[in-house]
Amino acid sequence: MIYYTQLIFIKPGREQEFHAFEDKVLPLLKNHNAELVYRVRPTANTFVEANAELPYEIHIVSFGSKDDFKGYAADPKRLEFMEMKNNSVEKIILIEGVAL
Repeated sequence: MIYYTQLIFIKPGREQEFHAFEDKVLPLLKNHNAELVYRVRPTANTFVEANAELPYEIHIVSFGSKDDFKGYAADPKRLEFMEMKNNSVEKIILIEGVAL
């Protein structure tokens, strides 16, 4: 099992487009041996300490393997909606890890 954590930063005013993108692509995870473990929309008061811009959302997703992740990333159904992602997302910090 491999885990991917995403810190997602949204362009101002593009939240609805981002939500529409997520509605289209998150259901595809199940086709790639993956599960959305957590989807968090934190607020400023939930951070104990921060030395950088705060993310709009945090996702933790588990995949059976790195190949499963690559398959999801290249899924043609997901790629259909990449313009929505590109229009709404400023940046994503992606962290790969395993359970210890």
